[in-house]
Amino acid sequence: MLSTGKKKAVVGLDVEAGSIAAAEVSANGHVAVTRFGTLAMGPGVFREGEVSDPESLGQALKELFARNKLSKSVRLGLASQRVAVRTLRLPAIEDHKELKTAIRFQAQDLIPMPLDQAVLDWQVVGHVAGENGERLIDVVVVAARRETLRGLMAALRNAGLQPVGIDLSAFGMIRALANGQYSGVGPGAYVDAPGGSVPYEERIPEHLGGQGSAAAAVMADSVPARLYCNLGDVTNLAVARGSACLFTRVCPFGIEGIAQRLAERRQLKLEHARQWLVHVGLEAPVEGIEGDPELISAARDSLDEGASRLVDELRLTLEYYAAQEDATPVEGVVACGAGTTIAGLTERLQRDLGQRFEIGRPEALAHMDDATAARLTVSFGLGLEE
Repeated sequence: MLSTGKKKAVVGLDVEAGSIAAAEVSANGHVAVTRFGTLAMGPGVFREGEVSDPESLGQALKELFARNKLSKSVRLGLASQRVAVRTLRLPAIEDHKELKTAIRFQAQDLIPMPLDQAVLDWQVVGHVAGENGERLIDVVVVAARRETLRGLMAALRNAGLQPVGIDLSAFGMIRALANGQYSGVGPGAYVDAPGGSVPYEERIPEHLGGQGSAAAAVMADSVPARLYCNLGDVTNLAVARGSACLFTRVCPFGIEGIAQRLAERRQLKLEHARQWLVHVGLEAPVEGIEGDPELISAARDSLDEGASRLVDELRLTLEYYAAQEDATPVEGVVACGAGTTIAGLTERLQRDLGQRFEIGRPEALAHMDDATAARLTVSFGLGLEE
């Protein structure tokens, strides 16, 4: 939603309630992560995709970037229920200004916020033929409330960072994983997934320096749609066909909610609750897990309940998507994020949802341990230059 055309290392920045993840991505000849870092944050700074304390977030960002000597050019991801994404079907209008006007006219009836209080962006994701053979286009429209962006921008300024892009975290997730080959559920599988979506400079609204979306690749009939799922503090979901996003939704419940439930039950610090979830998992019999039996039992119960709720949210997402006109059937789920490091969680989701789950890890993160690679997947996708 913001862009410069300069070719230099960009840091993809993904902020969650419990941590910040940053990946500096270089694309000189081949895609590589040159520097990276993560930093834990205390409670109350960031919640459900919204900044609660811009000053504290700014200080955390300053510490993270100084410690890891990261570039100050950042592309920030958004994952909030206050960001709306809709797909429009319009006549294939060649004139950019006329197309922009048509998009804003239709969007005002579909976007659940006043457009004068929002930043609007859009991307053409496909071409279809109408009933009478006329050319039509499918356009994904994204609108973010300005007040949502205001807190994030204040934190970036406090940290001395330069935003060269603000993007949906879902788009970063898709870019990181859309072109890969995956293994079934189990240990993270590293995949060659360099991205391949429409260049940023073709997706930027004119008032922010770009030229707008002129076109996007027509997806081949052989490419299936997949559900991409980032199991983080919130659950970020997107249906994509190839690298084209067809539908996205943010569920405020995620791994953080499961950890909070455990912390409340056992009077734990949230950081310790997260660690216990990973330690206990959903695979091993509780009798064989080392530690306090009551705490282990509480962690397992929290994971069982959380997995059931996640399945409900995934199923609801698939139902929402399927209700769209001409929705391409979804064939499988590609999961990433911290939740994929909890043993047995993706297997449970696969069993109860009835969709094949695969764990995605970009090849550029192969030199990292699995937990770090899982946390940095979205950051990597956000940092990708086209």
